[in-house]
Formats: sequence, structure tokens, C-alpha cells
Amino acid sequence: MILHNRVNRNELRERLMKEPFHRVTLSFYRYFTIENPEEYRDQLYVMWVKWSCFGRIYVAREGINAQMSIPEHHFDAFKEGLQSFSGLQDMPLKIAVEDDGKSFFKLDVKVRSKIVADGLNDDAFDTSNVGNHLTAEAFNAALDLPETVVVDMRNAYESEVGHFEKAICPPVDTFREELPWVASELADKKDKKILLYCTGGIRCEKASAYLKHLGFQDVNQLHGGIIDYARQIKEKGLPNRFKGKNFVFDERLGERISDEVISQCHQCGEKSDRQLNCANALCHTLFIQCEKCAAQYESCCSSDCQHELHLNEDEKHELLKLRGMKPFRRTRHFKPLNS
Repeated sequence: MILHNRVNRNELRERLMKEPFHRVTLSFYRYFTIENPEEYRDQLYVMWVKWSCFGRIYVAREGINAQMSIPEHHFDAFKEGLQSFSGLQDMPLKIAVEDDGKSFFKLDVKVRSKIVADGLNDDAFDTSNVGNHLTAEAFNAALDLPETVVVDMRNAYESEVGHFEKAICPPVDTFREELPWVASELADKKDKKILLYCTGGIRCEKASAYLKHLGFQDVNQLHGGIIDYARQIKEKGLPNRFKGKNFVFDERLGERISDEVISQCHQCGEKSDRQLNCANALCHTLFIQCEKCAAQYESCCSSDCQHELHLNEDEKHELLKLRGMKPFRRTRHFKPLNS
């Protein structure tokens, strides 16, 4: 049996769009020891491919991190499969806030050295000594305390379109960069109440243990992250303290948590939180673009990219050769062109 996808991505997208059934988008993670990650990965692939599950799953010796799309008619079988699989019993599943069923178009299960790239030496501190897990209600209450320090443990392109009130949003593009930045910026606040949050909770597990190792006394984290916060406030009728959209790492790129738009189009400066990847395949940079600019620039991040979009294949190949056969990646952070 072939244990990876061999179908062209465009064909996979077409198949997804033609599916006559609904899908459920969800995420989960767990830190636990996996003795043979490669074998574990293969077993997961065999189990999930028969139910037409899609998603991006990372397996490592330290555990599993998964974002997935499950056909509704196989959802019960999927949950039973988790119950029967070593290490995945009673796994909390975080169901997407907004879901059109088109979040993933293939099953991608990879073995990694870590389930989140953090750049830390896990042998140097106790990774199990994590912060206090807070419910949405407790998190809201802690936000109201005068000296509480709230830290967004996501990347700048995530917090740009949505974040909690009072949050410190680090100007970084990776979690690896963020941990030392936060430790440095908060060095004089080790006696304060620290609130951490991220998309689903996984980054806060490692971050909270790291901050406690550095001597922070009162470290807390939003249990289940923004995704579960949205579920809890809806179910319990709690005030929503999150402003804007929650960035997600799939085809949707975001799910709305509140109606507020807190970011700007990178090209004209008008209010927008419409994130997309540049239509120029030689760039593919993630940026924010309003509908008007999307029409003007053909969903490209610049006029240069709009020009490259219309080059023939030979011309594109020559450009790639000039760039060392790698797509030219522009920074994610722009100033409006008209500013």
C-alpha cells in the first residue's frame, strides 16, 4: 500500500469541490512519548486514508499535532479510531468556528523532530511543568485585573488580524523567534500575572513551561486556545474579549471571532482582514488585500508580481534560475502603497 498522496494538487482541489457530502474541520494535539514515530505515522495514515480524512499532521517522539478535515459520515468512525489508538484515547477535539468543509484537500502525515518548531532544548527544563489552564470565563476575569500581562503566543501575521484586548503582540514571524523575545520583553515582570494564548493551546504548553523555568511565578494559559474560547463564550453567553479574526493554517486562512476589523489592506490602507497568498506563484507571500485592490492587482501583492503573473513558462523559469531556483519570498509585513 502506498502511504502518501500521489495525485496532482489541482486535481485534488477539484475533487474536493465536487464532494456531495459535508466535512468537519478540527484540530488536536497531545504531548506524549512515541517510541517509533515512523511506524506510528504509517499506522495513522492507513487508518485515516480509508475514511477520506484530509489534513496536516505532525508526529514526533514528543507527541502529535493535527489539523484535519473529516467527512461527516465517517466522523463517528474517526472518533472510535482515536479511542482505539495508542496515546489518542479521550483526545479533546477542537471543532472549527467557521467551516465550509474546504479546509484541506489531501492527507499529509509527516514525522518531525518536534510537533512545534520552538528551538528549545527540552532536556534543559521540565516541559511538563506548564502554566495554569484557564477556562474562557476565568481568562476573561483575569483580563480585568489591573496588572495582568497578556501575551499573544502567535506570529505577527496571525495577531495582525485578531487578538485579545490588552495583548502584547510580538513582532515576529516564527515561534522560535517569539520565545526569546517574550522572555526578554517580560524580564522585569516575573512577579506579575502572565496570561498566554494561542490558536489551539499547543504553543502555550511549551511557552508556559519555559517561562516558569525562567522564574516567572504566575503563568497562566487559555485552555484550548482561541478556538475553544469561541465555543465556550457562545455556549455560556460570555462577553467576547477577542477582537477580529483567528488565523488558521489551512485553506480558509481565518475564522471570524468578532465582527470587528482591526487590520488594513497592505496596498491601499483601507480596513480589511482578508488574508491571501499572492497569486504570483513565484512569490506566494501571505498578505492582506481588500476586494478593490484584489481586482486592481489580480490578487497579487504588488505591481511587480502582477507583471510576473502573466509571464510565460520559459520566462518564469529564467526568473527562478536567477533566484537560485527558489520562489522569491517577500516579507509578510507591508506598509500601504499609498501611505
